[in-house]
Amino acid sequence: MKTQVVEYNHGSTVLEGYIAYDDAITERRPGVLIIHEYWGHNPYVRRRAEELARLGYVGFAIDMYGKGVTTKDAKKAGQLMAPFASDRQLTRARTAAALDVLKKQAQVDSNRLAAMGYCFGGMCSLELARSGADLKAVVSFHGNLTTPNPADAQNIKAMVLVCHGADDPYLTADQVAGFQDEMRKAKVDWEFIAFGNAVHSFTYPEAGNNPSTGLAYNEKADKRSLDAMKAWFAEALAR
Repeated sequence: MKTQVVEYNHGSTVLEGYIAYDDAITERRPGVLIIHEYWGHNPYVRRRAEELARLGYVGFAIDMYGKGVTTKDAKKAGQLMAPFASDRQLTRARTAAALDVLKKQAQVDSNRLAAMGYCFGGMCSLELARSGADLKAVVSFHGNLTTPNPADAQNIKAMVLVCHGADDPYLTADQVAGFQDEMRKAKVDWEFIAFGNAVHSFTYPEAGNNPSTGLAYNEKADKRSLDAMKAWFAEALAR
């Protein structure tokens, strides 16, 4: 496996992403953006990029906050995420800048692109899709599904998969129903999977194992959501 740290820019902000791919594969292959949780670009999102590389894709773990900007403090993470939650055009522009970098990689088939994200990154992936980006597939894991611009779902070109913790306290039933209604009205090709006994951050081992806090790793939901993603990408990114 070949891995590479990639520095790129969005306006005056210097960003640092991480690309992983199997260098034994000689043909161009699909490229997948992986968007981090609200902690920032950390080792977890890089591990996910390597996971995508082992599946035969080019994985690009992107950076939303800026080179070296990460935290383990929840309050600080919330502050870092806030500008993107309140300004979805900024979110779309920052993710689009990363998509442009991915498209230019020599190993990537620019006609077969996807985006996926965790928590905050799920929101970012969905907003990129709502912008009308040329994506074949989008996958959100325990992501924020709300948007101030639900009518923009009509711009979505991608197949959309949402992997959600059925007991996630951070999304209300009304918000889940609102997202599903948004997808229906726009006639998006979408699927919503709710994993029983799973709360927020169910794919993130560092979240611990106490569901009563609302944040906890769930090994079964992690594996099942990964399998769902694999099937989704296999269909959407086929030649």
